[in-house]
This record gives sequence, structure tokens and C-alpha cells, in this order.
Amino acid sequence: MTEVTPSEAARPTVSLPEMSLVVLVGISGSGKSTFAARHFRPTQVVSSDFCRGLVADDENDQTATPDAFDVLHYIVGTRLRRGLLTVVDATNVQWEARKKLIELARAHDVLVDAIVLDVPEEVAIARNADRPDRSFGPQVIRRQRKDLRRSLGRIGRDGFRRVHVLRGEEIDRAVIGYEKAWSDRTELTGPFDIIGDVHGCRSELESLLRRLGWDVTPDGAVHPEGRTAVFVGDLVDRGPDTPGVLRLVMGMVAAGNALCVCGNHEQKLVRALAGRAVRATHGLERSLLQFDAEPAEFREAARAFMDGLLSHYRLDGGRLVVAHAGLKEAYHGRASGRVRAFALYGDTTGETDEYGLPVRYPWADEYRGRAMVVYGHTPIPEPEWVNNTICLDTGAVFGGRLTALRYPERELVSVPAEQVWYEPVRPLAAPTAVRDPGVLDIGDVDGTRYVETRYGGRIKIAEENSRAALEIMSRFAVDPRWLVYLPPTMSPPETSTLDGFLEHPSEAFEEFAKAGVARVVCEEKHMGSRAIAVLARTPDVAAKRFGVADGSAGVVYTRTGRPFFDDHVRAAGLVDRLREAVRPLWRELDSDWIVLDCELLPWSAKAEGLIREQYASVGAAAAAALPETVAVLEQAARRGLDVAGPIERARLRARNAVLFREAYARYCWPVSGLEGVRLAPFQILACEGGPAAAERSHDWHLDLLGRLDAEMIAPTRHVFVSLDSPEDRAAAVAWWSALTEAGGEGMVVKPAQFTSAQFTPGRVQPGIKVRGREYLRIIYGPDYTESLDVLRRRFTGKKRSLALREHALGLEAITRLTEGEPLWRVHEAVFAVLALESEPVDPRL
Repeated sequence: MTEVTPSEAARPTVSLPEMSLVVLVGISGSGKSTFAARHFRPTQVVSSDFCRGLVADDENDQTATPDAFDVLHYIVGTRLRRGLLTVVDATNVQWEARKKLIELARAHDVLVDAIVLDVPEEVAIARNADRPDRSFGPQVIRRQRKDLRRSLGRIGRDGFRRVHVLRGEEIDRAVIGYEKAWSDRTELTGPFDIIGDVHGCRSELESLLRRLGWDVTPDGAVHPEGRTAVFVGDLVDRGPDTPGVLRLVMGMVAAGNALCVCGNHEQKLVRALAGRAVRATHGLERSLLQFDAEPAEFREAARAFMDGLLSHYRLDGGRLVVAHAGLKEAYHGRASGRVRAFALYGDTTGETDEYGLPVRYPWADEYRGRAMVVYGHTPIPEPEWVNNTICLDTGAVFGGRLTALRYPERELVSVPAEQVWYEPVRPLAAPTAVRDPGVLDIGDVDGTRYVETRYGGRIKIAEENSRAALEIMSRFAVDPRWLVYLPPTMSPPETSTLDGFLEHPSEAFEEFAKAGVARVVCEEKHMGSRAIAVLARTPDVAAKRFGVADGSAGVVYTRTGRPFFDDHVRAAGLVDRLREAVRPLWRELDSDWIVLDCELLPWSAKAEGLIREQYASVGAAAAAALPETVAVLEQAARRGLDVAGPIERARLRARNAVLFREAYARYCWPVSGLEGVRLAPFQILACEGGPAAAERSHDWHLDLLGRLDAEMIAPTRHVFVSLDSPEDRAAAVAWWSALTEAGGEGMVVKPAQFTSAQFTPGRVQPGIKVRGREYLRIIYGPDYTESLDVLRRRFTGKKRSLALREHALGLEAITRLTEGEPLWRVHEAVFAVLALESEPVDPRL
């Protein structure tokens, strides 16, 4: 065992909240910038000197200080709004400077710590003398030192959570540690049984726990399957046995079988038990009488338990939030009096109703967060889902029911009250307008919106893009209940420098290797039309899972959500054939429905009009005009005119025109009805009980889909490449060359498994298309090979950004679908993909 010396053991630890504002305090020359650089990332530190340089091009220009601090406060506020640890590197020796930063932290509901570097005046003066960029004299240091000495006596009362004072060797030896927020229990993934307001109904609570499968004893309960109970608060008051409820819940929490958040009734009871002057109303009078019969030890233990309850918990990786009265998204994981008040009382308007009770603002109507919020507080006859929130207070103490939500199953379980234990001041209201989870609302997509995604963060959807998407969605798209996913656009690789090539696999391989991807798959890029197939085993399954009860059992639509065929008979026939073709998948996946990402072939089956109007017309015109042009020029040459240059250009253009016609003709073949139509599936996007596409490797997808043996199914040829193997890379390039020289479009290079364990999602392209030399004639025109020097200057940045954002939104939609979220939540992400398609990006990329 390594021996620890006393000096090592004595290293001071500065413990900071993971999400907080850290204010460095110290005179010039105290080493704040050195300390910040040693302990924090450069992006986490906001320096007053740096901000002064931003606004004045001179970090020592003191006349720029007011503007510099305006910039500093803006940057700090933005970072705190985004929940990022932020360190302010400024002297902060005066109360006024610290006050503004504390107010900024409070405005964003984050904790704020101070780290004071207390060094002797002479040390600071000597350090500044050695710095040629410091033009102020020792008198400035002395003035700052006075301000600091004056502050040290009262800085603990400024409003900091904690003040860490370091002196002498402590400054160099200090270690920075981090504390999770008390509300952060994201490592707990459940399963959970979330229980609504109990209000002293011990018997009903025991009945509910037993119905949920718990083994109940007088002092606790345990679930044989390891489930955890989460109580939404208001355990106390009004009911017949508040001490009994507390004894049971306290035992469960102590044993690690339960969590509990604070309710407004617990907060009031704690104050009463502490001897504070409170009005004994709304059931508090009953709790106090019941506590009088309990021993002093229990009363103190119960008071301490309730006093220690938190305002809310974040659970299951942040996907679940439990708070007594709910919590809007901006407050999740935050800590302040304002957050606690919202969690305990909700958002009140300041008015009272005819019963003298506060009027509450319907915050859940505007909630659009990714986390499910489960709460109670306001009794209602039946639990109601509002957006991604649910209230579980069904008025057990008023003669209603005691309700629990099983998570993640989203199953509601309840037991009836044994009697009316307390007459309500206000009758249990009928549910407010409960949103039908299968009904879409224009308010979900209209205007400028931000969509939270797991794989790409928060994505902005501009109002003008939403309006364009609304036109397409409302007039042309398939039934939105089927529209569960739209595929993203795909970026080409960086431009190749190889002679004669605009795109080449080498650039794609190198990009993925630099990003830390070890293995990729190269999939044949079918020259067809991108298709999404949503298939149900039977019409009954379609009705149950997707809410489509018109007798259909699936749909196939384009990458913009339009049906592939306007002919309903043809469209239904395509679905029926596909359902038959994928029959082995029903058994293999143990699912009655499936969503597939595919290509529908041939290209001409969907794009016949486009081919005729844009490609065939060009080819026909070139075939008619260029031979005549060559003939006229040759005749001129025979008469002795010097037309060698024009003749060569005309002959080259004629050859290119032939290559152009051959290129698009390869992707057209006769189709009669459904005869000749083929589908090439390459990814299983979703199925019942299965993970979204991001959780499965392409080996799994391609192996499973490769087993399909039906005339309609076209295989997706592919090769896997270990990027650290030059042999693998060379073999893949040879495969691509043979594929494209034989008339193939090219290939798509993807990480073999797109997971955060390998690299950061959102920074690595999900797929890079590498198109063949001849296919690119269709995209850039017959003579593009003569303009490669110009085309190599093409800008791919917007396309790459668009591909990443659309991919994140597509994965979000599929993940929401597989997790059983309501249609409007799925459609929010789907609609956003379509909206982004309105962004101005070169369509040839």
C-alpha cells in the first residue's frame, strides 16, 4: 500500500456544485488566472481581462471596464441559463462587483461559491512588477488589498453558498472536487412506483402498495422485484393516520426502497412542530392532535425527516422528474427559493377563487420538455396526461382514489378511498380539457421552436421553416398517425484531391478515423427513392398501436412524408406485399409492427416525371444538337478554317452527353403496376419492445434483413472496414470502384455502431455518401468533369450541419415512438425534420 505523507493528506479540497457559478476573489497578482487555468477548462473561465480585450483590443484599457463587464455578465448569464459551470476571473474585492454576480446566479437558479485567494500585498506587488503588461502602480494593489480585508469579515453574508479562503501554500496545493445536486438521482433508473398525495390515509396506502406487489410491514415495505417507490409529497394532514403514514414511508426511505419529495403540507407541519406561528387549517389541526399521542422521539424523527425532504428529484438519466406541484423545464435540476416554491405550490396567479383557494397557472399546458414530470398537489377525479406531465392526486382523502404510476410502464394503478376522511373546501373539479395524446395541435409546431433531442441537444426550428413545412404536411403528407419518422439528409465527404474525382472513399474513411470511429460499414447506395415503410401485422394491430382504424395495415412514404403512389389500390398492394415479405421478422423481433428505412427501386417508379422533364430532355437535346455541331465544325475545318479547339470541345461535350444519358438510364426500367418494383431495406428503425436504431449495430440490421427471401426485396450489398487496417480500406475502395464502374451510384459509409460510448454523437456524421464519378454527371451536369477545379471549392458546411440536426431529430422521433410517448411528441420531432428541409442548402450536395 502506498504511504501517504502528512503533507499530501492535508491538501485542502474545494468542493463545488457541478452546476454553479464560481467567483474568484483576490487582488491583482494573487494568482487567480493561474489558479483558474490549473483547475478549470478554458471554456469554463470568463475573465474580465479577456472581456476588456474583446471590447477595446487592450486588456489593460481601464476606460473599457464598464463595457467589458457588460460582456462578462452576458456570457456568464448565457452559460448559467444553459446549466454550465462558470468561473469568473476578476478581482471581485468590492461588494458591488460580487453582488451583481450573485444576483445573476439567483436569476438563473444556480448556487454560487466564492474562492478567495488571500496573498500578502508585497507578493502581489512583486508579481505585477514582473509583468510588463501591467501599467498600474503599487497604490492600486494597496487599495484592492484594503477592499479585500474589509470584505473578508462579511463575505460569508453576501449570499454565497460557501466561501473557500486559501492562503499561502494552500493556493498551490488545493484540489477541486465536485458535488452533484441533491436533486440529481439520475443514476437511478427504476423501475419506479410513483404514488400520489396520501394525506394521512395509511390504510389506502397499504392497499395500494400491496396491489403494486409490495410486501408491507408496520414500519416499511419492500418489493420482491426491486422496484422503488417515489412519493410526490403531501403525506400528511387531513387523513386519519398521519403518523402511521410517516412511519411507513420513513421506514421505506431509510431502507433505500423509496424516495419522497416535499409537499406544501409537510413544510407547514414542520413549522408547526418547531413551534412557529402557523394557522392550524386545511387538516393541520388533525395532524397536530395525532402527533400529541406519539412519543417525543418519533415526533422529532418525523420533523427531521420532513425538514430534510427535497423540492424535486431528477431520475432515470433526466428522463423523469418528480415534484409535488410539478416543475417547468427551466427549473429542472436547479436550486433556489423560487424553484422550491414552484415545486411545492405550483405557479399561482396571485388570485383566489370563490372558495378562497389560490388560482393556479396551467404551466403544464405550455410544457414541452423531454423529461416526464409527475406531480400531485391539485386533486382531480382522474389522472390526466397534459403534454408530457401527469397529475396523480386523485383526492384519496376526499373520498376519491389513491393513485400510482408504474414507470417506465406508464401504467396507472389505484385503489378507492375507504370513506370521505375530510370534506373538501372545493368539490373535486372535473378534469380540465385533457389533451388527446393522438391529436395534433398547430401550437406544437407553429412559430420559432426549440426541440430537445438526446443526440443533438436543443435544435432551433425557425418560424419561416415551420410555415413552409405546414404547407407540405397539411396538403400532401400521409396520415400523420403513420408519419413516425423522416430520414435525414446525408452529407458528401470532403472534396477529393485525386485526379478526376470529386468524391472518393478515402476522405470519408479519414474523417471517421479522426473522430475516433474504429469500424465502419460501407453500404451500397441504391439508385432509387428513399422510402420509409411502417407495417403492422394486421389491421387490428394498426388500430391498437398507431390509432389507424380504417382497415389499412401500413404505409410506405417518401422522405418528405408523401405517399409513394397516388393510386390507393397500388399503395395498398405494395403494403400487402411488403408485409408478406417481412413475415420472418414478426417472429424474429417478437413484434407485430415494424418501421423500416429503405430504398424503393427503380428510381423511375417515383421520379418518372422528373427524369422526363429534367434529364431526358437534356439528353435528347444534346443528342440532337451536338452531332450536328460537330458536323458543321468538321465541314468548316475542311474548308481550311482553324476550328480545332471548338471541334475538340464539341466532341468532348458529345461524349459527355452520351455518358450522361447512360448514367440516368441505368436507374430506369419498365414498371407495370407493382411488377418491377423492388424495395431494398437497410435498417430496422423501430419495433415493439426494441431499442431505437442508435442502440443496434449495423451488423445486426444487415444480418437480419439479409435473411429476407422475397422477390420484392433487393439486398443491400455491404462491406465492413476496420479503419486501422490499410488492407480493409484498400479492399473497400476497390469494391466501390467496381460498383461505380459497373453503373452503381456509390456507397454510404457509416459508423458500424453509432453510440456515445465510442464518440460524441452530434459531432460525427451518421453517414457519408460517396458517389461514383459517372453518377455525379446526373447531379452536376454532363460536363462537370471539365469543371472539377471550380467544384472542388464547393462548401459543405451547411449540408453537414443540416445532416447532423436532422439525424438527431429522426432518432428522437423513433426513440419517443418506442418509449410509447404520445403521437404529438413523436410528431414534434418528425415535423422539425421537414421544417429544416426548407433551409437554403445546395441541393447537389
